[in-house]
Amino acid sequence: MVAVALHALSSKPSYATSHGVLRRTPPPLLGSRFGFSTKFVVPLAPSPLRGEHLPLLRPLMAAGGSDRVYDSGNNQPEASETLKVFEWGRSLLSFVSSNFLPLALVGGIIFGLANPTLGCLAHKYSLSKFSTIGIFFLSGLMLRTAELGAAIEAWPAGLFGLGSILLLTPFFSRIILQIQLVPHEFVTGVAIFCCMPTTLSSGVALTMLARGNSALALAMTVISNLLGIMIVPLSLSMFIGAGAGVSVPTMPLFKSLVNTLLIPLILGKVVRETLKGVAEFADQNRRAFSMISAILLSLVPWIQVSRSRSLFLTVKPQAFAVAIAMGIILHLVLLALNAIAVQILSLVSGGRESVYAKKENARAVIVVASQKTLPVMVAVVEQLGGALGESGLLILPCVASHINQIIIDSFLVNWWLQKDQRHNEAKQV
Repeated sequence: MVAVALHALSSKPSYATSHGVLRRTPPPLLGSRFGFSTKFVVPLAPSPLRGEHLPLLRPLMAAGGSDRVYDSGNNQPEASETLKVFEWGRSLLSFVSSNFLPLALVGGIIFGLANPTLGCLAHKYSLSKFSTIGIFFLSGLMLRTAELGAAIEAWPAGLFGLGSILLLTPFFSRIILQIQLVPHEFVTGVAIFCCMPTTLSSGVALTMLARGNSALALAMTVISNLLGIMIVPLSLSMFIGAGAGVSVPTMPLFKSLVNTLLIPLILGKVVRETLKGVAEFADQNRRAFSMISAILLSLVPWIQVSRSRSLFLTVKPQAFAVAIAMGIILHLVLLALNAIAVQILSLVSGGRESVYAKKENARAVIVVASQKTLPVMVAVVEQLGGALGESGLLILPCVASHINQIIIDSFLVNWWLQKDQRHNEAKQV
């Protein structure tokens, strides 16, 4: 055996003499990272230590982060910078996803002011009418029947919410019309906004975030928008038309709302219930459908602002600021009145056992009954044909009011959640 060993060593003299591996420890990479012992390296795998294979080990050593191999101290800062870019990009996408609707609306306004040509072309082909039809078709496509049944238990709260949305808040339009502002379309637009039903999606979404009764919120949303098709023309004729000295075409407006709102909504619901797999697909892609609805909605202010750009440039910023303030004050007043009304109804209808006393129902009513929808308002203004003023100037303050009510209610929801957290922590203590 000694002779065989000596023969093996003598057959590879260059390996033993030139590299001297038998008397050296493995490189730090092999010894420390993979735990190979010196007695494994020579007899079992001598060839990877030959000079021609060393370059293959270099990328591995560099990828492992060893700065001592090439003195490449820049690798770590570059990786850190790349990580920061990815983190920033992810935060930006999260922000856009969470605030897609207000960003889409603001983007439509900015685009219309920057380049009105495309918006005027879209108006020529009645794109805003088709966008409204698309919004309500998608709403019907996402409407769940089962959720409506869950709201039956809290019907008294829902009944009050509907009364507040369709009967109480239109009275505020009379007060708003007393404000003197140039252009007067800003005042008229906010007054029209008071007569609208509740929002189509944001009220339900915020109710869900606040851990409220989302089924009740959905029921109030659907019923108020369906009844609004009949009640809104009457409210406009009674409160806006008389106050502005203009006759509102009630029957043509009613027929138009049926064609652009009710029929697409029913059609979307029929498609959901009759075609196999549509309901599941719609439920799995609710977020994507909501984004599509937001894009369709943003087309309306884009087109209207593009058409009225020359008028917007003549509007003083102070006047627009006053119009925005009117919308904010209106929403805060509605929140306060609905919150107080729910508390009073809770006291007179059984105290803690009342349906109004349940925070889930109360939150749903306060949020949904205090919001106003922009798509229906836009559809109404489109059908008025300039009877109450320039369409773009009527819509612009309402776009701001729509965005502001979502922002304000998001802060309210956050306050409710913090309150719940403090209450739970106090119970645990």
